[in-house]
Amino acid sequence: MSTDDVLAEVGPRLRRIRKEREVTLAGLSEATGISVSTLSRLESGLRRPSLELLLPIAQAHQVPLDELVGAPPVGDPRVRAEPIVRHGRTYIPLTRQPGGLQAFKILVPQQQAEPEPRTHEGYEWLYVLSGRLRVVLGEHDVVLTAGEAAEFDTRVPHWFGSTGQGPVEFLSLFGPQGERMHVRARPASGK
Repeated sequence: MSTDDVLAEVGPRLRRIRKEREVTLAGLSEATGISVSTLSRLESGLRRPSLELLLPIAQAHQVPLDELVGAPPVGDPRVRAEPIVRHGRTYIPLTRQPGGLQAFKILVPQQQAEPEPRTHEGYEWLYVLSGRLRVVLGEHDVVLTAGEAAEFDTRVPHWFGSTGQGPVEFLSLFGPQGERMHVRARPASGK
């Protein structure tokens, strides 16, 4: 919808809201300080609406400015992506937009796996929700528990997974390079 189309709908919307509230043009003029003739021209579309005119009208009617201009409603913010299962791990997307920063909740079952450190462009942040997460980063081999976080440059060889003592659930934030690595890449061993 073009700007002109949006503006053309403002006048009828102003009239409808005023009539729903059973307010006369004179009453609205008194409440806003805007002349009756200006209000009438706004409602009939003969006067282009401006912020200086719409703000006092919105205040007088006690409605958000969005309601006067007919801004599109904000969509449902819930992310309803399907879990992705790869190499025994379940990735639950927590973001919807492709590219840019991605957030995933990752579930790794109890398994004793031999670390296979990898590198790729990007930066990653991990936060453990439950269980114990083994993180191999360069020369470091550490275990994170619930409530602990780690961040690192993914150009450093890294691997993370279960300690073998139970499942682990954690959040991971990374850029597009990390998404390709974690969710789409096939392991070198072909498993």
